[in-house]
Amino acid sequence: MPEPITSILVVGPAWVGDMVIAQSLFKTLRRMNPECGIDVLAPRWTLPLLRFMPEVRNGIELPLGHGELGLRVRYRLGRALRRKGYDLAIVLPRSLKAALVPFWARIPRRVGYRGEMRWGVLTDLRRLDPKRTPRQAEQFIALALPRDDPPPSDVPVPQLTVPTGAGEAVLAALGLARPERPLLVLAPGAEFGPAKRWPAESFAELARRKAQAGWAVWILGSPRDAEVAAQVQGGSGGVCVDLTGHTTLDQAVALIGLADAVVSNDSGLMHIAAALGRRQVALFGPSDPAKTGPLNDKARVVTRSLSCSPCHRRTCPLGHHDCLRGIEPGRVLEALDAP
Repeated sequence: MPEPITSILVVGPAWVGDMVIAQSLFKTLRRMNPECGIDVLAPRWTLPLLRFMPEVRNGIELPLGHGELGLRVRYRLGRALRRKGYDLAIVLPRSLKAALVPFWARIPRRVGYRGEMRWGVLTDLRRLDPKRTPRQAEQFIALALPRDDPPPSDVPVPQLTVPTGAGEAVLAALGLARPERPLLVLAPGAEFGPAKRWPAESFAELARRKAQAGWAVWILGSPRDAEVAAQVQGGSGGVCVDLTGHTTLDQAVALIGLADAVVSNDSGLMHIAAALGRRQVALFGPSDPAKTGPLNDKARVVTRSLSCSPCHRRTCPLGHHDCLRGIEPGRVLEALDAP
């Protein structure tokens, strides 16, 4: 009979959307091991999401930049974590560097998918079969199951838990009042690259038409989205409240929790809206909604399903960006207003 698992370390993803999806894994681990403590190692930009996931005991910061090797930092962190006595490590990123902290922490079982030269660093190295587990949530959950188990039939949906009053506290901190009209949040950015972005002029037309219909419209995003947000605001005639770059990630979570509807590209904020159960329209072009679409019954996915998509490229390899440019604002409005 296997030894009971009392403490697990998960090496979490470096992308916001992937970290939201990883909550399906955390829920599965909690279901399998109700008394187990789950700690998650994460970079500082995804770490705040763990505060909204009650399944996670502790978030542990990986103090490195995106893609930074930092061998000395990882070694010291691994040594510091040895005293935690973890029984199991699940490594979600597929890079060699992501597997080093659990290795140096001497965690006896270390599970992950094949990636960059991870033989010997992981004790249970598995082959990722996208046909067997097409959705990313299924791929994450499969690492918690015995190697030969069938794919998960029940995938828990991510559900971020926002503390009571958190939205109002953020509004007060930003000097905003809660709109008395229905609130639409737009997220026109996409960290992955410009190929994932519906054109700013299309977001602007959508904002203008919803404002004419009596809605309040807010724009959310990171500082990197400031340029596209300014284009949306300018093209809409200034009808939006542009909060891009003015909120932390946890503040953005709280504000999205106040929204009546959200329209976004395939992005981290899309997954946050889904995990908050918001009515939403998600725009997909070069990425695959069958793999990373929003796990939300209220979500509507709008995509053109062209022969060249999904290409999974950061910029359009054909130079026309028709997969998103060809989506008319009227089609998004119809999806947004659909019952």
